[in-house]
Amino acid sequence: MTNGKFKTILGKTFVYLGLIVYAIWILAPMLIILFTSFKTISEAREVEFHLFPKDKWVIEGYKEIVKWNIIDVTGDGIPTLFYGLFNTLLYVIPPTIIGLFVSALAAFAFAKLNYKGKNGLFGILLMTMLIPGTIMTAPTYIIYDLLGWTNSPLPLMIPGMFGAAACVFFMKQFYSGIPTDLIEAAKLDGLGYFSIFWRIMVPLSVPALFAQGILGFIGGYNDYFGPLIYLIDNELITLQLAMRTYSSAYWNKIPAVMAGAVIAMIPTIIIYLVAQKYFVEGIATSGMKL
Repeated sequence: MTNGKFKTILGKTFVYLGLIVYAIWILAPMLIILFTSFKTISEAREVEFHLFPKDKWVIEGYKEIVKWNIIDVTGDGIPTLFYGLFNTLLYVIPPTIIGLFVSALAAFAFAKLNYKGKNGLFGILLMTMLIPGTIMTAPTYIIYDLLGWTNSPLPLMIPGMFGAAACVFFMKQFYSGIPTDLIEAAKLDGLGYFSIFWRIMVPLSVPALFAQGILGFIGGYNDYFGPLIYLIDNELITLQLAMRTYSSAYWNKIPAVMAGAVIAMIPTIIIYLVAQKYFVEGIATSGMKL
């Protein structure tokens, strides 16, 4: 074995070992949540930790969380967990789709159109990414309160429909890799800018759009602070607020809390498994010449 080949094998070994350790680090909490959801309350509260249930696997935690309901949330007997899941999807999906479209349109303008002040505007857009979101909490709350939007899902939905700076930056990098000659050829065929965007750029950027759509959806799906300060009535409860309410009221029912966490993870896992190919491809090809 040559010295160069040995170094290559050694380097790959360290890389794979690092990836394995990182995967264990990420998956360990999820496995603990999953297996704890099948334990009894007494076993889950034991000081000595066991990953798997010692005696038997039970589903009492799932039965408990599925039956749980807050009084007067809904009159048709829908469990609060699923009611919160429905509200969460209702609040997240529209701004994710519309915001993704707006961000892609802005990215196309920054990447392929020539106009005065383009670089300056893009710089200002990037500067907004440097502002911590917590600084804007009080001013935005005052604005939404003056508009009468508090205690409604509007503050959670409307801002996201105008796109996101990070998404615009990501999509601009992708569009910059598409040859400009393709745009010029489309102009010669009589296509306008919007037609070029819709017929050419969007089909070519499906992987990148999927990647950004997944990231945007997960960000809104996991949002806890926004619903906490804007939603007051129980009828508006989201999944994250429902889980927090249950874990606060029934903190000793650990398997049920873990079961709720497992159920809450299912939609995001399904979305990732279905769109995994597009997600990885979209991340990998951004900023590269096509």
